[in-house]
Amino acid sequence: MKALIADDEKHLADDLKRRLARLWPELEIVAVVHDGISAEAALRELQSDIVFLDIRMPGKSGLEVAKSAAPTCRVVFVTAYDSHAVQAFEQAAVDYLLKPITDSRLAQCIARLQHAAPPVKSPEPLRWLRAQVGQTLRLVAIEDVCYFQSADKYTTVLTKDAELLLRTSLKELIPQLDPHEFWQIHRSTVVNVREIATARPNLMGRMMLTLHHRPETLTVSRSYVHLFRER
Repeated sequence: MKALIADDEKHLADDLKRRLARLWPELEIVAVVHDGISAEAALRELQSDIVFLDIRMPGKSGLEVAKSAAPTCRVVFVTAYDSHAVQAFEQAAVDYLLKPITDSRLAQCIARLQHAAPPVKSPEPLRWLRAQVGQTLRLVAIEDVCYFQSADKYTTVLTKDAELLLRTSLKELIPQLDPHEFWQIHRSTVVNVREIATARPNLMGRMMLTLHHRPETLTVSRSYVHLFRER
């Protein structure tokens, strides 16, 4: 199983990682992040089975991040505050750990995670789109999309030869896309990974993308630059 740790206190995140490695050596820690926006992006990219979330973090709270977790992801909140327990369990959290965490309490949490009911199967990713072209409805294969652009309550779908309107917001669309094929690079932009030709910083230090089949240059916001770092 794969796990993500999100805690704005680096030493506590590192301590949790070390203790998990000792108490549950089979668990793979795929990332440790220190703010809510990075946690949300990592959840979307890495498809973790488990996420250990601090509640109070910069950018977004753990409660907000948990809402973006896949149905298959088991959430454990790790916090110094007991005032959010009700909200946590309303989001179907597997456990709620209060800092400082003892080894015996962490072991109890691990046992709960190991014996939790199998998660709900994720729905199949979207394969076809019904997009509007004037008064005509057009069927578009998802692999033909170069990128999506938010247009208020709608979404613009850009293929190599057309710009179409989808009567769905980008926020509603993102959970239906395969995260291995489509990456969110900005709050208003999701790009088809296969369409990315180059990724390089401009003179201002912002990461810019060029595409194989579109003339536009797309800007990557700082929250998503980690997607383009060498691994």
